[in-house]
Amino acid sequence: MKREILITSDGSTTINLPELNEQYHSKNGSIKESYHVFIESGLRQIEADKVAVLEIGFGTGLNCFITYLEAKKEIDYFGVEAYPVTPEEVAKMNFIAVLQADDKQDVFNKMHTNSWEKKHQISETFSLTKRKQFIEDIKDKNTFDLIYFDAFGARVQPQLWTVEIFQKMFDSLKENGILVTYSAKGSVRRAMQEVGFTVERLPGPPGKREMLRARKISLQ
Repeated sequence: MKREILITSDGSTTINLPELNEQYHSKNGSIKESYHVFIESGLRQIEADKVAVLEIGFGTGLNCFITYLEAKKEIDYFGVEAYPVTPEEVAKMNFIAVLQADDKQDVFNKMHTNSWEKKHQISETFSLTKRKQFIEDIKDKNTFDLIYFDAFGARVQPQLWTVEIFQKMFDSLKENGILVTYSAKGSVRRAMQEVGFTVERLPGPPGKREMLRARKISLQ
């Protein structure tokens, strides 16, 4: 399948799959979407001093890198990706320049060159474990404080937005854990609610009216 580099509205890059009309990040701004959906609506809502993050769709590493830049606490980051991007594609991403983070180029490089299936200490307060894994195979239980659900959209991969998948997400979160996603589809919200999530609609990132945030709230 053809893959091409696309410049989004905020000047940052993404990978475009023209045959599917699908991108790794929003055409309305890769970096703006990441900040709005995953940092503002997710990471900054977690009060714990140490946060375990699961990202569904590690992709270009943008969400991971911005989490590193913005974290004010200790982060244990897990990125799940079935089809890793190539080194050539990574090299074409301009996140460092747009974020004005030239002094962190080595960190971004480590996130992509470090081996899979092993925990790597990126800094004193940030560890990364990349798992080459299908979402359907996730079996974690009560492990994560926060999930970035950043899979391709339901139009392209409907099997990743089902009750079965969100049951896995629910089970993998700790009590009071949070899942955030750019999606606001009614079917997605209902699937989340069916497995026990408390779901709220929030204002969406540029180009989207709404997004969803789901919480695993204890009934005790």
